[in-house]
Amino acid sequence: MGGFFGITSTEDCMMDVFFGVDYHSHLGTRRGGLAAYDPEIGLQRKIHNIENAPFRTKFQHIFDEMQGTSAIGCISDSDPQPMLIRSHLGTYAICNVGIINNAEELIDKHLRHSYGHFDAMTGGRVNSTELLAALIDTQSSFAEGIKFAQSIIDGTQNILILLEDGSLIAARDKVGRLPVCIGRSEYGYAVSFESYAYQKLGYEDDRELGPGEIVLLTPTYLKQLAKPGKKKRICSFLWSYYGYPTSTYEGVNVELMRYRNGSIMAHHDQENLGDINVDYVGGVPDSGTPHAIGYANESKKPFARAFIKYTPTWSRSFMPTNQTDRNKIAKMKQIPVYDLISDKDLLFVDDSIVRGTQLRETVEFLYENG
Repeated sequence: MGGFFGITSTEDCMMDVFFGVDYHSHLGTRRGGLAAYDPEIGLQRKIHNIENAPFRTKFQHIFDEMQGTSAIGCISDSDPQPMLIRSHLGTYAICNVGIINNAEELIDKHLRHSYGHFDAMTGGRVNSTELLAALIDTQSSFAEGIKFAQSIIDGTQNILILLEDGSLIAARDKVGRLPVCIGRSEYGYAVSFESYAYQKLGYEDDRELGPGEIVLLTPTYLKQLAKPGKKKRICSFLWSYYGYPTSTYEGVNVELMRYRNGSIMAHHDQENLGDINVDYVGGVPDSGTPHAIGYANESKKPFARAFIKYTPTWSRSFMPTNQTDRNKIAKMKQIPVYDLISDKDLLFVDDSIVRGTQLRETVEFLYENG
């Protein structure tokens, strides 16, 4: 996963973009990056590894290093970005959220027809953002290039581009699997994966882009470059797992949706199993907790937090690429409340089914602690 954030403004926007990107830290733990435009300096870029320190720590000195009235940034769980690109379309910075399943096929095809090259990473792999930019650059305009790239990519691509004049281009995936939200203030526009990121910075909701929609943004206006398509397949996991509780997608808040999911599960159990005799209903932190609250409210059973996630240092357990590390984090980050576990009948709601990391560990953890 990952997330991006950008602003085009009449005022210096680096602090707002810094915090806007940081509000996406729950979506990735590998790379963080910023790119900015200043009328005197031009385009600038910084990228840091955030595997061992959070975005805010790695970029805390950015205000001494970069300045700009327009900027974009991203939290990436894969390749370093944003990338600075120079092509026949001009010089620009680009970042994306998504996945390219047919990357090798597209790379081979592009190299055969262009006789060009890519900057290879360890093992010969190509940065997916560079591949995306190369596909866009085969066309005569950014809008046509984005549409072309999305048409031949097997996967999902939300795209945010910072142009050399400070304007932004934002594009949502062709079937809208992931969100792109637009905010508006008296100084300009903000583009974000998470709408609350710009709301906290004084921006008001302007719109959510539709599937395949492309827009150009300047501090004073928004121009549609491609109309939205009719086919939408937004990822439902945004509400059940990935999304932050304060997030709203397609007009539906994540926290409220999780309450409703829990309520639906409780109603289903009551119809099929009758009254369930338990001491407490609990959730596996963090995203399982609101599901459990909804279940408890519907079933009229007490809610309790029998174990607590130690949040100050542990990242989300699905983030590390190594399975051993994921298992270690899943186990270490949960701290039991023995008095709520020992000799109690508990019903737990667990939504951690991305890789199943916590399912077995959670059961073992509860038995080990009473």
